[in-house]
Amino acid sequence: MTKHVAEIVTFHLAEGVSEADFTSLMRRTESFVRAQPGFIARRLSRGADGSWTDHVVWQDMATAQQMAQTFMQQDFAPAVMRAIADGSARMRHEEVQWSMLP
Repeated sequence: MTKHVAEIVTFHLAEGVSEADFTSLMRRTESFVRAQPGFIARRLSRGADGSWTDHVVWQDMATAQQMAQTFMQQDFAPAVMRAIADGSARMRHEEVQWSMLP
């Protein structure tokens, strides 16, 4: 059985980018991500320290890696990258070992 893969991207916002503006910008990516084969779930969260996490679950590692590249080729990608503080983004892909859903 192939394990689902979590794509976890942590970052800080660039100076001058508001929480509301960034959330609105990320909503522009929703239809693209939702339409991708192998998409399972996505959450965007902000920590008390100002760090952000974009957490996307894909059907498998190959899909997660392919979608990470494809995302960066979309017309919204430059705006997303400008909204993230230089050097703050960290991406990793992890196999989901267990999940609990409502």
